[in-house]
Amino acid sequence: MNVKRLLGGTAATLGAVAVGNAALRADPDDLEPPLGRPVETYRWRGFDVVYTEAGDPDDPDLLLLHGINAAGSSHEFRYVVDALAEEYHVLAPDLPGFGHSDRPPLLYSGSLYEAFVDDFAGELVAEPTVVASSLSAAYVAAADVDAAEYVFVCPTASTVPGRRTWLRSLLRSPVAGEAVYNLLTSKPSIRYFLADHGFAGAIPEEWVDYDWRTAHQEGARFAPASFVAGFLDVDVDLGAALDVTAPTTIVWGRAAELPPVETGRDLAERLDAELVVFEDADLLPHAEHPNQFVDLL
Repeated sequence: MNVKRLLGGTAATLGAVAVGNAALRADPDDLEPPLGRPVETYRWRGFDVVYTEAGDPDDPDLLLLHGINAAGSSHEFRYVVDALAEEYHVLAPDLPGFGHSDRPPLLYSGSLYEAFVDDFAGELVAEPTVVASSLSAAYVAAADVDAAEYVFVCPTASTVPGRRTWLRSLLRSPVAGEAVYNLLTSKPSIRYFLADHGFAGAIPEEWVDYDWRTAHQEGARFAPASFVAGFLDVDVDLGAALDVTAPTTIVWGRAAELPPVETGRDLAERLDAELVVFEDADLLPHAEHPNQFVDLL
């Protein structure tokens, strides 16, 4: 009898968790285009990869690559795209597994994103200025994108040192994993992470809302599961990999700690690149000081 009660209680608990998970899934129709503009689709290795195209195609190409996190998307560039489109032909994809792009239950890896960046840049832009945020800078370096100029925002090759297969498996699991993921991407959790290593100042509520909606789409946990488990990091020496001949600018927020501005200074010295430090900014200086960032470009 006790065993039956235990099994019955366990089944009821799992059922309640599953119902709660389903209730937290956001309606895809409520996820507006990341940059407030119509989007295009790039078919790549079975993925429909969504990207925004803005500006005059006759202007110089500008490729914007967002950073990697549980709620990552090209929405990261929402506050700068309109001004940039006045001078550039802008292309900004949602990387596979994120944003409006397809999110199949793959075992995502850093090498997949290297290949995507290589193919997307090779087919859709010509000698662009490349702006790559955080881990995407390592994908650009590994892909050896032929660019006219590079602007790397807090670049890194490693965000979560080490690889934890058990954690990836947990987050990929259909009930318990989705429940843990929903906790990690709740609005309080999103605010916490943005305050801890996103924004040095006030966090826009619309940013939190968009992050929550994009993080609760169908299949949204699979790419982040690989990210938090360390499988999207790239095993490269970033200083050596980014040793390019094109002009390179490294942008950092003074308040950043993951990694700190000293890391940017060391990298700039190795690359003989210009380091631009934004005061009162963390890892998203282009979001906190959009006018200053646009002026820089």
